[in-house]
Amino acid sequence: MNAAQLLIKCLENEGVEYIFGVPGEENLDIMDALLDSSIEFIVTRHETNAAFMAGTYGRLTGKPGVCLATLGPGATNLLTGVANANMDHCPLIAITGQAGLDRQHKISHQYYDLVSVFEPVTKWNTQVKTADIIPEVVRKAFRVATTEKPGATHIDLPEDIAAMEVEASPLKVMNHSLSEASERVIQEAAKLMEDAKHPLILAGMGVERGQASDSLRALVEKTQIPVVHTFMGKGALSWRNELSLLTAGLSSHDYITCGFREADLIITIGFDMAEYPPKNWNPGGQTPILHIDTIEAETDANYPVKHHVIGDIKENLQELNHALSPAERDNKWVANVRSKALSELESFENDAGFPVKPQKMISDLREVLNDDDIVISDVGAHKMWMARMYHTYEPHTCLISNGLASMGIAVPGAIAAKMAHPDKNVVAVCGDGAFQMSSAELETAKRLDLPIVILLWRDEGYGLIEWKQLNEFNRSSHVKFGNPDFIQLAKSYGFEAIEIQDTNELKSSLEKAVGMNKPVLIDCPVDYSENMKLTEKLGKILC
Repeated sequence: MNAAQLLIKCLENEGVEYIFGVPGEENLDIMDALLDSSIEFIVTRHETNAAFMAGTYGRLTGKPGVCLATLGPGATNLLTGVANANMDHCPLIAITGQAGLDRQHKISHQYYDLVSVFEPVTKWNTQVKTADIIPEVVRKAFRVATTEKPGATHIDLPEDIAAMEVEASPLKVMNHSLSEASERVIQEAAKLMEDAKHPLILAGMGVERGQASDSLRALVEKTQIPVVHTFMGKGALSWRNELSLLTAGLSSHDYITCGFREADLIITIGFDMAEYPPKNWNPGGQTPILHIDTIEAETDANYPVKHHVIGDIKENLQELNHALSPAERDNKWVANVRSKALSELESFENDAGFPVKPQKMISDLREVLNDDDIVISDVGAHKMWMARMYHTYEPHTCLISNGLASMGIAVPGAIAAKMAHPDKNVVAVCGDGAFQMSSAELETAKRLDLPIVILLWRDEGYGLIEWKQLNEFNRSSHVKFGNPDFIQLAKSYGFEAIEIQDTNELKSSLEKAVGMNKPVLIDCPVDYSENMKLTEKLGKILC
């Protein structure tokens, strides 16, 4: 067999089901080897979207998603999606075709040193310079991608190496495990929590990644410590729980700011600083931190760690729960914060203003979907509304990319989510700016017969940037654009398409869309005058 065939055998050995990507000249041998493989190659319409799909698949399954591109522009297109997965700690393996070794020493057609290009956005990457090392390279790529904190790795395969004959076999897959904190560490953490008069938990994405939601919920029930979620930690505690303070993450003042100011100990669980900069919630580093995670904390002046609990989050939370005594706390302020936050959404349930207000769109969407259905938010003004007001019951049900936060992720992400969970309704929430960055993947969804729903918030511009411009300068600059007829565009790809012309049509249209079992786009004009109203309201919140 040749090296490309060996590569595919190694990927099969790792349990790979799909590879997302775009074929090219320098990966011809890989593409040919896939014809005889159990792995399904998913042809995408752009390499960035292939990496978005692989990253989302990795986030939802815990198994590395795999994406493929050729050299040059194919690889540089792939780069953004790889960087996005790496910063969001989604396990991903990127594979690139490459120029032969015989022309890498000089200026050559489409050649860049891709190991150098990918180095800043991956945990590890390498070029295969001899065919017989492929089993080691693939095994290491998967091991590094899945060890804490997960992320992206990259394999660069020159075309002349790919065609070489080789005799080798895949290496045995060895599962790795995280250690648990010592009894002394657990006891010290328990004492800190019991001595605190107003402790507060900040739950990050590591809770869902570590499958620690049930352990967190048991800990909260016993200790009565309230929980606030990052954008990426949504669902760690059900929003129905009276101790859920919903979501923090807006850079401006919000209800939950009062909770952070009240706290004398902040317990971060599975939290990464890219999710929510500590300077936004602990300015000056006045409040001590109990850091519970898989690795030690990044050094930050606003993140003064008093104690670390490092290792398997699920197991450590269980041990911590055993070490703690049941507690009673005066959490009246929690009820006050919750009632204010929840009443915001409820007050718009019957709003009939048109274009549709963001709060109404979220209210209708939340009412239509099941507890365990999946919503993927793209990046834009709608992301801020979804993060703040779309309430979650379970982990992995509201996916928000808040590390690199790249526009265009929702449609390809929804495709991958539906492949990973075909039994759940999947909705991509997109602004018209982000949607146009990946709308070609409608063809991919239709070709794969995936019944995803796209809820398009249309405002004819880059709404989030305009929001920030108005806050900063009281005027906007170069944020408006034209749009195609989205209904005709969706139909041309084979989607069902629904245009919202009256606010009262939205809920029934969402119900119809999720019941069709077909790919559907809903084009809904949004009233983003609510953005500045929210800014004004947040500015008046008093603690």
